[in-house]
Amino acid sequence: MNPSNPPIEAAAKAPSAPTAAPSNFIRDIILDDLKTNKYSGRVQTRFPPEPNGYLHIGHAKAICLDFGLADEFGGKTNLRFDDTNPSKEETEYVDSIMADVKWLGFHWDGLFYASDYFDQLYAWAVQLIKAGKAYVDDLSADEIRKYRGTLTEPGKDSPYRNRSVDENLNLFERMRAGEFPDGARVLRAKVDMASPNLNMRDPVMYRILHAEHHRTGNKWCMYPMYDYAHGQSDSLERVTHSMCTLEFEDHRPLYNWFIQQLGIFPSQQIEFDRLNLTYTLLSKRKLLQLVEEKHVSGWDDPRMPTLVGIRRRGYTPEAIRNFCGAIGVSKTNGSIELAMLEHFVREDLNKRAPRVMAVVRPLKVVIDNYPENQVEEMDAVNNPEDASAGTRKVPFSRVLYIEQDDFREDPPKQYFRLAPSREVRLRYGYFVKCTSVVKNEKGEVVEVHCTYDPATRGGNSPPDGRKVKATIHWVSAAHAIDAEVQMYETLFTKEDPNQTVEGQDVTANLNPNSLEVIRNAKLEPSLANASVGNRYQFERLGYFCVDPDSAPGKPVFNRTVALKDTWAKIEKRTPEKAIPEKAKR
Repeated sequence: MNPSNPPIEAAAKAPSAPTAAPSNFIRDIILDDLKTNKYSGRVQTRFPPEPNGYLHIGHAKAICLDFGLADEFGGKTNLRFDDTNPSKEETEYVDSIMADVKWLGFHWDGLFYASDYFDQLYAWAVQLIKAGKAYVDDLSADEIRKYRGTLTEPGKDSPYRNRSVDENLNLFERMRAGEFPDGARVLRAKVDMASPNLNMRDPVMYRILHAEHHRTGNKWCMYPMYDYAHGQSDSLERVTHSMCTLEFEDHRPLYNWFIQQLGIFPSQQIEFDRLNLTYTLLSKRKLLQLVEEKHVSGWDDPRMPTLVGIRRRGYTPEAIRNFCGAIGVSKTNGSIELAMLEHFVREDLNKRAPRVMAVVRPLKVVIDNYPENQVEEMDAVNNPEDASAGTRKVPFSRVLYIEQDDFREDPPKQYFRLAPSREVRLRYGYFVKCTSVVKNEKGEVVEVHCTYDPATRGGNSPPDGRKVKATIHWVSAAHAIDAEVQMYETLFTKEDPNQTVEGQDVTANLNPNSLEVIRNAKLEPSLANASVGNRYQFERLGYFCVDPDSAPGKPVFNRTVALKDTWAKIEKRTPEKAIPEKAKR
């Protein structure tokens, strides 16, 4: 199932990093290579995802790095799919990855697949066998692990390690011909079973796997392992700087060993820290579990950290690129606060998102002294950050909706919004003063009655100069559009979702309140024809995006990120002495 999503914006190629950008160690390596003419002045990178799932925000960091550094130095970047495990890979994932890279604003110079190189990789494997550097092993996977040894104990040779070249060639050809079942034999590199680096203890190069490949069909019944295919694929594409995350640092000696033994183009592997975000799970395997067990609606659930998910939620590619540029790269893994990502999303949307008025949890307000059949049009600013955005007309009438949180019958200290006998400013409207309330049988306030001051049209101060301490937003009841609003919180309750007690998996840390669906929100009429993917700031509430589930007359909005709510922060602090002195004044 392909997840539904807003149309992908026609993003221009991401701008090259400015020459004055802060340096990082990978940039320094490239600068030094250019200075020494190591690769004849070339910079060639690649982004090599495995098409076994949807990309997430962690991949965005790698994408921005691979494409961004190549752009900065006038180089090229390939998109190459590491499709060596057909049992987990699908064309659906290939298509989604290409769409995600484009959405982020990048364009590849070459599109390749590891499967493009299967014939060459096989020929090179034969070359290594003939050179006495590879052999067919009959040990099972468990036996191979047992023979490999530990970090403190060397491994021991497989009893099949010293087979003759002719026997190895014969068995390898029969493996390719499909003569043996899955797991019966593997091809291993003959390196050093006593190496302190476990990756160098005769690693597996090929395993038998009778599975149909999404591109090569049933041509192959054995497939190369990542450690064998990756470096050679880099070399075939003449990649100069092959960047990957730190967990592959111990694999670099093997990467170099294959290249040296084959005498091919010397691509270099460079490792950097992977992205870790608080309250966020960045494991495709575990994200797949959430999808398969229906803890989320799919890969594009707006609570997911996948690029399809955050796009549906309303994040912008510019915000993601700015975030990735700000966090930089290092040689030490750490954790980034989710709030930092949200800051960049909020900062970008503040510049581009039109302001509108929407009431998510409506409370009816009746202005008793306002003419019953009168409707006025108030001038509203579309975006104070963008003068060219202009203004719009918003209808105002006798009966309005305001947010439930904007009225308190018994207001606590530091609460300055509407309350009995209190006057507030209606955004773009008038000063109104609460005179009475109507309650239901449960004693809940369901209707607030007010009077208005005609001299305060447009929200201006009255001639007598009196002041109010709060301005609240509203929607005309007669003109309001009904909408569904989906309010999102973090998907997990713990900063590190992977921290669980014994016997539990990451689902134990799922946040039961990560999604609240509100079906009776009221929106100003300008949103009647809002298109899927459009982003807005609901004044005083946050940034919202039109969801693909919207239908004519039934809009659905996702909250992308909230605005900072000063009162909410004050209200959560107890006892009262926790309220800062500045807030008390």
